[in-house]
Amino acid sequence: MQTVNIFWFRRDLRLQDNAALYHALKSDHTVVPIFIFDTNILNELEDKNDRRVAFIHIALQELQQQLITIGSSLEVYHSTPLEVYKQLLAKYKIEKVFTNHDYEPYAVEREILINDLLSNSGASLHTYKDQVIFEKNEVIKDDGTPYTVFTPYSKKWKAELKAFHLKAYPTGKYFSNFFKQPAQNIPSLQSIGFVGEETLSNFPSKELDKELVKKYQQQRDFPAIKGTSKLGLHFRFGTISIRDIARRGMVLSETYLNELIWRDFYQMILWYFPQVGKGKAFKPAYDTIEWRIDNGEFDLWCKGQTGYPIVDAGMRELNATGFMHNRVRMIVASFLAKHLLLDWRLGEVYFAQKLLDFDLAANNGGWQWAAGSGCDAAPYFRIFNPYLQTQKFDPQLIYIKKWVPEFQEFTYPLPIVNHELARKRCLEVYGNALKNK
Repeated sequence: MQTVNIFWFRRDLRLQDNAALYHALKSDHTVVPIFIFDTNILNELEDKNDRRVAFIHIALQELQQQLITIGSSLEVYHSTPLEVYKQLLAKYKIEKVFTNHDYEPYAVEREILINDLLSNSGASLHTYKDQVIFEKNEVIKDDGTPYTVFTPYSKKWKAELKAFHLKAYPTGKYFSNFFKQPAQNIPSLQSIGFVGEETLSNFPSKELDKELVKKYQQQRDFPAIKGTSKLGLHFRFGTISIRDIARRGMVLSETYLNELIWRDFYQMILWYFPQVGKGKAFKPAYDTIEWRIDNGEFDLWCKGQTGYPIVDAGMRELNATGFMHNRVRMIVASFLAKHLLLDWRLGEVYFAQKLLDFDLAANNGGWQWAAGSGCDAAPYFRIFNPYLQTQKFDPQLIYIKKWVPEFQEFTYPLPIVNHELARKRCLEVYGNALKNK
């Protein structure tokens, strides 16, 4: 039985500038690259035409073509990680498994199981930082505690940044260390229980648009303008390097760099406060809010039938494309939690189902920010006015006309809630819940 090391692709689907892959390829044994369609995750997906699974499938095919050219092959499995590693231990003599850090609660639990299995078999698990610039306790207060407000965190982040943090890992030098074998079959989408096949043209480009980034500060809040990079999907699955984008983006726009720092911030929050990823408010007092019982408003919100054009445009864009402009994400989230007074967790779950770029840390952070329960210095009585937001960010109604063409017709529904009454109700309910906390 041949002794090998394993590289486990997860949310880092690229060969270039990949931290753990670099360390794997420099190790003492040839490297077998694997990917697992984790049934613990896939079985939770109700939509069997989930475009994120299709995107992963395409990325794996790209990886496979690159590996074939150097005489190697990706091994793709469809099972639980525990069962896959039992198969791998029977197939190879494994010394080390290399993979990149994942900070989500399920991923942490999964690694504990795999590490125990490997240890009992004489092997070891080695993980590395890759999907963020700074992680865990690398940017903390002088007293050793984590930051819970973004602005001071971002200032410390920038002060700590050195050139080596953004340096690429030269994996290409060591491609000869991949395990040599004939091309292995990648399971079809149908064979793992999903339908549909996509092409890369159906997804945002992974190229950084320099002119867009230069104008990012001026244009990013206007949903009718192509003013955001839409790289979130590629960050989520690691088809691009965060180091590469940060290195190139920071010289073009500090505002754009700040958006990348938000990613690190929310991953840090999830690491230090894992309860937020398990349905708990960051500020515990907000778990005492008496949310309204849904009487059908949530379904209208999901479908984009609230009678508020900017809200409905955002939800229809999400349902049709798997994307929603960031400014509009804030508006629709605030509307659900503050205007309808429905539990923000309902919206968090819906976004998790629909967003192509869904990331637990960022999605949870965004929803708790909108609900007022998150790590944010702003008071709970910040309530977005959808009409004013429209006037400021879609003044010519271009975005609204695209997604809600009937908004001026009799067929368009009346607002399901009055803005002023909803604002007053929200302030009362929040105030009552928090006055003694």
